[in-house]
Amino acid sequence: MKAGNSTPVTEFVLLGISHTEGLETMMFGLFLTFYVFTLLGNLIIFLTILASSTLHTPMYFFLANLSVFDIFFPSVNSPKMLVLLVGQSRTISYQGCASQVFFYHFLGCTECFLYTVMAYDRFVAICHPMRYTVIMNHRVCSGLTVGTWLGGCVHGCILTFLIFRLPYCGPNEVDSFFCDIPVVLPLACADISIAQMVSLTNVGVVSLTCFLLVLTSYTRIVLSILKIRSSEGRRRAFSTCSAHLTSILFFYGPVILVYLRPASSPWMDAVVQVLNNVITPCLNPLIYSLRNKDVKLALRKVLVETAHPSRV
Repeated sequence: MKAGNSTPVTEFVLLGISHTEGLETMMFGLFLTFYVFTLLGNLIIFLTILASSTLHTPMYFFLANLSVFDIFFPSVNSPKMLVLLVGQSRTISYQGCASQVFFYHFLGCTECFLYTVMAYDRFVAICHPMRYTVIMNHRVCSGLTVGTWLGGCVHGCILTFLIFRLPYCGPNEVDSFFCDIPVVLPLACADISIAQMVSLTNVGVVSLTCFLLVLTSYTRIVLSILKIRSSEGRRRAFSTCSAHLTSILFFYGPVILVYLRPASSPWMDAVVQVLNNVITPCLNPLIYSLRNKDVKLALRKVLVETAHPSRV
């Protein structure tokens, strides 16, 4: 036990991003810009897919889900981080801290599952093109999507229960700009070894399993693409996968650096978490719109119809 008969913690104090004293105003402006661009960019992608009948295919159905995710995920922590940067309250209630942990891991696991499903979709499209519409029918796509969100919810519930069933009686200073397992768990007034092992194992197993499934899918995809005789055919096949692979790289990098590396550095953790929470969700709309001709054409058509409805 870390403490005896101490008063239970009712709120936590977020210490913010370390080594940024004097840079708060600049960082507030920068992160606010990223956050607004993230919301607008992903909303535009989602509405474009919704409005364009040519994009009503499994691939873009999953991309629409990714856009919804990229609206929700940065909204878990970014508003509180912006409040911290303008010098407002650094405190967060016990329930608010638990909510951040739940939604962060619920949405993070959902993204992990979603990238895996998107990789499977590309595998079927490239390796079994003649059976694509049969395999990836509406029922299968709906089932896979519901499964990703439910799976993420179960994952988030398990981790939140595991962390917050422990007693917290002080100290209550969280060495980060939001509540997460690596910074909250050491504050518990009890033995955290089992909770630490189970939580890291849970995160590690989910991430590693999804990564191996994605790797398997893309290994099969690359082998199939290399068998295409036409160079134009190979180029088109690779182009349909490049955006997805780029997003996966941005997703798994921070996960490995924060949860699966042996040593911990507060400064490195802060940089990686800012990348994961603020920058990556902002990049996905650019990645998928700039590298996807269908999305660009549909977006242009929607903008023209919006500006000149009489021409429709």
